[in-house]
Amino acid sequence: MKLTLDIRKSVEQNAEEYFSKAKKAKKKLEGAKKALIISKEKLRKAEEKEVIAEAPKIKKVKKREWFEKFRWFVSSEGFLVIGGKDATTNEILIKKHTEKEDIVFHTDMAGSPFVVIKSEGKKIPKNTIQETSDFTADFSRGWKKGMSSLEVFHVKPDQVTKEANTGEFLPKGAFMIRGKTNYTTPKMNIAVGIYEDKVMSGPVSAIKKNCKECVEIFQGEKKTSEVAKLVKKKIGGDLDEIIRALPAGGCNIK
Repeated sequence: MKLTLDIRKSVEQNAEEYFSKAKKAKKKLEGAKKALIISKEKLRKAEEKEVIAEAPKIKKVKKREWFEKFRWFVSSEGFLVIGGKDATTNEILIKKHTEKEDIVFHTDMAGSPFVVIKSEGKKIPKNTIQETSDFTADFSRGWKKGMSSLEVFHVKPDQVTKEANTGEFLPKGAFMIRGKTNYTTPKMNIAVGIYEDKVMSGPVSAIKKNCKECVEIFQGEKKTSEVAKLVKKKIGGDLDEIIRALPAGGCNIK
């Protein structure tokens, strides 16, 4: 170890100076040790947090089927039934998604949806026809008016045309019906359930057949959003989907 002495100072003064330097160096060393300990502790905690932290949750996006842009349900006999929500979807339904062997439903009341049973080449049973008639009534203005029933008719697709009578005009979503119409007397009945991870509403018999759990809906004074929350508590499902599945104009649950 090399020492440098100041010849202008006495031995005692030089010794005192080195003692002072040594004292300062010792304090710096202790400070550095403390800083190192603190840094190591912070690093350890940061590493623990990184390990404990959960992976970010990725919301699974459900695949939407083409018919989900409409009102829909699966009958108790396995037939897909789809209906318009408004003038635009009525137009799309009849023009793009109705085939020769299907059956088209409507009411004589303005503002009712067009509803179609998709036959898929099979003979459509009477029970599915009745359920579809009920469904058409449920989403007509008759529900909002508090009617217990109203007449619903069904026809073949080739009886539905966009050609108006002379001097008449057909707005979007409206069609002319030619030829014989077949009338049924439906009853207002609807339930909501979960079908293959989708919220489905329709006649009670169809929903009970296809869903493990369901909630029956009745005409009432409660807001659709309020009833949807009650339905969600009972059977789960997406709240927005439940709201879209309910008829407009006030309702209630059992």
